Amino acid sequence: MSDWDLVLSLVSTIRHDGDGGSVDDLATVDGLAAWLTTAVPDDGPDADEELRVRVTALRRAVRSLFARAVAPDPPSKADADTLLGVGAALAEVNLAARALGPPTLSWPEEGPARVRYAMPAAAPADRLLADLARAAMGFLAGPDAARLRACPAPRCVRYFLQGDPRQAWCKPSCGNRARVARHYRRHHESA
Repeated sequence: MSDWDLVLSLVSTIRHDGDGGSVDDLATVDGLAAWLTTAVPDDGPDADEELRVRVTALRRAVRSLFARAVAPDPPSKADADTLLGVGAALAEVNLAARALGPPTLSWPEEGPARVRYAMPAAAPADRLLADLARAAMGFLAGPDAARLRACPAPRCVRYFLQGDPRQAWCKPSCGNRARVARHYRRHHESA
């Protein structure tokens, strides 16, 4: 799974509920367990309340950094009132990433240079959080971060990667919803 896929999977656990609000897929331990089976199916830790609290805290930090990355455009509507300051969000992400130790660069006599991570005896939960944090770091420091957008469609709370300069919404249904809302406003405001 790429950095973007893993990070998108994490931030997308807050989504539109279909009725004008949002739902948190990680609100319960069962929700975390279900997400873990799809996001990290091979070697994920067992879900418990402590891990749920830690993962949701990291998700809040990552979504706060996503909000900063899309500025000056507005953040996702789900985050507008709950954003962490940049310093607090960075501290949360950096702390989680440290569980795997610092990276080292090696250059074998044959072949390209490699980055290796010291793998201290980290608990599976610490390893998961470190992987999530490092995926967020890799994405936010990489070239794709410039294409990050918050979907402006009514009721949508998603972040997405803009694939085309004209792409304004995360998916076609959001574009349709935005056009219907604009049409409704135009015809009912002038009446």
